[in-house]
Amino acid sequence: MSLLFYRRPDFVAKLPGPMDKTQCQIYVDRTQKHKKAIPPELSFDNILQNKALPPCALQDFMDYLVYISHDAENLQFWIWLNAYTTRFYALPPSDQALSPPWSAVEGLQPTGNDPSRPPKTARKSQFGAEIDFDHPSIVPNAVQSPPFDKQSFISGTANTAKSTADSVEDANAQVGLKWQSFSVQPYRSEIDRVISHYIAPDSPRELNISHKTRTVVLHALQHTTHPSAFSPVRDLVEGTLRGQSHPNFVRWSICNGNKPKVLFVRNAGIAHVVLAIFLAVVLILSKASRWWRLFCFPLFFLGFSVGVAAYKGLCLVIHTGHSRNLRPWEQFGDSASLDSFDNDNEAGLSTDDVYSMSNRSSGGKRGMSMDTFGTGNSFDHEPWVERYKKKPFLQRVYPKNIGIQDETIRILQDRIVWQSHLWSLLASVPLTVAIIAVPRLGVW
Repeated sequence: MSLLFYRRPDFVAKLPGPMDKTQCQIYVDRTQKHKKAIPPELSFDNILQNKALPPCALQDFMDYLVYISHDAENLQFWIWLNAYTTRFYALPPSDQALSPPWSAVEGLQPTGNDPSRPPKTARKSQFGAEIDFDHPSIVPNAVQSPPFDKQSFISGTANTAKSTADSVEDANAQVGLKWQSFSVQPYRSEIDRVISHYIAPDSPRELNISHKTRTVVLHALQHTTHPSAFSPVRDLVEGTLRGQSHPNFVRWSICNGNKPKVLFVRNAGIAHVVLAIFLAVVLILSKASRWWRLFCFPLFFLGFSVGVAAYKGLCLVIHTGHSRNLRPWEQFGDSASLDSFDNDNEAGLSTDDVYSMSNRSSGGKRGMSMDTFGTGNSFDHEPWVERYKKKPFLQRVYPKNIGIQDETIRILQDRIVWQSHLWSLLASVPLTVAIIAVPRLGVW
């Protein structure tokens, strides 16, 4: 990486409409253009395996998708599917035989129903390496989701099960699938819950997929609970995460200041440059020696350095301690609890909703972002939102700081800071020389 010309990963804007193969390939093509901007230590796989440290840990990635990008359902589904694939292949062969692999070609027929064609359990992903469903990727312990029956968490399991079944039935009906799924297949109840949370239209964490993709997946899931039934969705989700969410997250993580801080620092840099120009004009119009104009140089240098660094999301003062501002949702230690919902809303919550919010009130994961099942990813009801809105402007500009643990992020920030100093020097020296060369006008 060049010290003078290093650039953060370019921002990859979301494309309109539902995810499809063409859209995800565009994401991947855009990402390839600035692949060198993301070091191997901050690769997608390292972050998903929790090998990176804050502010690039897996929880930080999830927080970004929840609070900034607003598409956390992609990562939530991807983590679940990887953990589910691992658990599925840990079943006895007799149980696995109940759910044959699925191929979305040749008339949408399950591979187990065609004895003339061997099961197709591995295929090439259009956005990454080959996906081998016979040898699934292993999800690290930090993000494993062990199977358990949350319906026994509170009473009223029958109503929740009925709600899930109704959601699955409605989703199947909308795509023209009338018959029931095979209930004897392993993890059928969990698959139904996934459909009601991620696949069904208007589900709490509905994936942004097309009607065609939803039809293919629901058709496959009626035949089998094999992980390969999710392959069309997995391709799209992985392509979006790798090509759009990940580079944007790395770009965001390099910043050490919140938006109010960065805007304040950027304006401060502009103010120093304006002050240097004003001082130069005053000295040129005066009878003072032209060498007094050298005092314009520190103002130019400081203004350009601060401005260039702030343009890239860095505050030079905070950087001296290798720290960053606490994010708005990190500035308040308490989390939402069941008491924050009125009785009318709580009465309509499902078992998954109550379980998820109970985790929040018991000091578990931040929000419900790392839970596979629960309410949607909206955070408007979280207590920190209103409290942050009420904070005075100066408290937003000067929040508490926390140290940056990831060494790679520190190196990238150092590189950007040195880059800002070099560009500032290249701009300040010619300007100062030009100002000194202007003859005195002697107006006063």
